[in-house]
Amino acid sequence: MAENRPRAAGASGAAAEPVAGLLLAAGAGRRFGGPKALAELDGRPLVLRALATLDAAGCRPVRVVVGAAAEQVRALLPEPGQAVFAEGWESGMGASLKAGLAALSAAPGPVAALVHLVDLPWVGADVLTRVAAGATAETVARASYEGVPGHPVLLGRRWWAEIAESAQGDRGARDWLSTRPDLKLVECGDLGSGRDVDRRADLPGR
Repeated sequence: MAENRPRAAGASGAAAEPVAGLLLAAGAGRRFGGPKALAELDGRPLVLRALATLDAAGCRPVRVVVGAAAEQVRALLPEPGQAVFAEGWESGMGASLKAGLAALSAAPGPVAALVHLVDLPWVGADVLTRVAAGATAETVARASYEGVPGHPVLLGRRWWAEIAESAQGDRGARDWLSTRPDLKLVECGDLGSGRDVDRRADLPGR
């Protein structure tokens, strides 16, 4: 429902354009034994679970960054046009973040991007909505779990080009975020643990 969507309040109090969703799903999952995007939990691929979470949180538009097994992942998406291929995805999250932010920059409207990871099946829409609440073009925020920073991360549109320029390797926006005194940690430990899927044994029934 529209009232649950993360929107930024304008000066007049009216709802602004929705926050965009950026799902990073390009990794090869070397320790996992294959692309995590294709792994299933309760019979559903992780990429579709994460996409549904972004959708339930009201993120518009949503882009899914693909790399390893790109065509297989793209074929799973209800809207294949949502997929963005990350050149150099093998180098790490930085390439995915650059590709995703570049794709979102072409979309008019969103004041910020909510960056979510495909291997966080237990991070629900309530977490995303809480982190995105009150977003503006200058917002820099991320979820924390009992004080430990995690995902998702909210990046105001003003900073997209700067973040893309600094993103590299497996660190993504980590170095850029470490320089931000305005980074807001949004405690979400009451909503979940924020744990990821690192190995197949992390999934129930494995």
